[in-house]
Amino acid sequence: MDEYISLFEKVIEKTAPKVDYIDIRSGISDNTSILMKDGNVDEINTGMSLGARIRVLNNGAWGFAYTTDLSKINDITETAIKLSKSLKGDVKLSESEVIKDKLAVDVKIPFKDVSIDEKKEIMKDASDAATIEKVNSTTVGYNDSEINELFMNSEGSEIQVKTSRIRMALNASATDGEIIQFGHGSLGGVKGFEVIADTDIEEFGRNIGEKAVRLLDAKPAPSGQFTVVADPELTGVLIHEALGHATEGDLILQNDSILKDRVGEQIASDIVNIFDDASRKDGFGYYPYDVEGVKTKPNQLVKDGKLISLLNSRETASQLGMQSSGNARSIIADKPIVRMSNTYLQPGDNSFEELLEDIPNGIYLKGSRGGQVDTGKGIFQFNAAEGYMIENGELKTPLRDVSLSGNILETLKNIDAIGNDFRLSVGFCGKDGQTAPVGDGGPHTRILNALVGGMGQ
Repeated sequence: MDEYISLFEKVIEKTAPKVDYIDIRSGISDNTSILMKDGNVDEINTGMSLGARIRVLNNGAWGFAYTTDLSKINDITETAIKLSKSLKGDVKLSESEVIKDKLAVDVKIPFKDVSIDEKKEIMKDASDAATIEKVNSTTVGYNDSEINELFMNSEGSEIQVKTSRIRMALNASATDGEIIQFGHGSLGGVKGFEVIADTDIEEFGRNIGEKAVRLLDAKPAPSGQFTVVADPELTGVLIHEALGHATEGDLILQNDSILKDRVGEQIASDIVNIFDDASRKDGFGYYPYDVEGVKTKPNQLVKDGKLISLLNSRETASQLGMQSSGNARSIIADKPIVRMSNTYLQPGDNSFEELLEDIPNGIYLKGSRGGQVDTGKGIFQFNAAEGYMIENGELKTPLRDVSLSGNILETLKNIDAIGNDFRLSVGFCGKDGQTAPVGDGGPHTRILNALVGGMGQ
């Protein structure tokens, strides 16, 4: 991206006197995605794309324009200026450090060093390993992307970041002729192909196939209030959905969050510590700078049960009297909005056995099959992938079709013990029609009086 620096410098120099603020984001990306169904390749997409967007702030209003043709950079600048002048607004930006930096994520095996055929072969290995008895269908999705991105603004920041991101996901369905059950798993990271090369693909595939088959013999879950132990994946979903979205500055400003005006309040039990940390290199939501050029760092949202911080862009931070937390995110063509990165519950000091040992009658929930949250009303419902009855501290009957629902603040206050293990999941989060890679997770977590729903009685 070095060759575009002088071009963008001229644009900023010429435009800055006419507006209150201008920034430019540009990137060149190289992507490969492969979809395989039942061991056969269904689709392969590879390609490079180039894009640039201009954002100007004028009398409190944004003007935003995007192009895939850099020879039109002056045209889109004029478009952005015109748009900003035609609108009225009250946007202000919080103070931000001026940064000049150039960095690349660590990559041991570049994607271009691995042929499409090799990638297909590994996907086939995963699919074959999952295709055990009673598994009737598999789908494997693979995606890798490398993007060189440049950010510059009229305050003097100039940041170049080269990012590699990879993900492979496998779904297996199993049937006994009467019911169908599913197993799912994914792996990925902000790294090179070593993420997959270092994984035992046969074991990865087999575990997913076995999960689908295991669920065929599981019993429908009972309904009622139980002490629940959530595994790291479901803990992550709970933290991301129930708390994370509610701490987003734009939702707070739209009066669509149960956490509005609650900074400083006790919102969870005093053993609960929750972070959002885009600077964690082991998380799928890793990025060193957000799309406004703000350097990322660990952001503790909840400390000893108290809400102490929120997620902000420079715009929402200014309105809330805070500093940006580095959570403005979007692809280049979209306008930046406040998004989570790697959001997790900090581990405690209990072993898994200790979490179970004094539960006479409870439920262990593993994995996630999605769910929904109403941040304004403060309620949620998630579906676990599988579960087990806990009887006198021991795992017993396997369960399927288990849901967990409740009030966000009550549930956080009912966390009474936290495990000493930790895992971050690989995923994507949707908001306002935009999708962003995220990590979420934590340890095994015990929750009292949780409302479990199932098809059993």
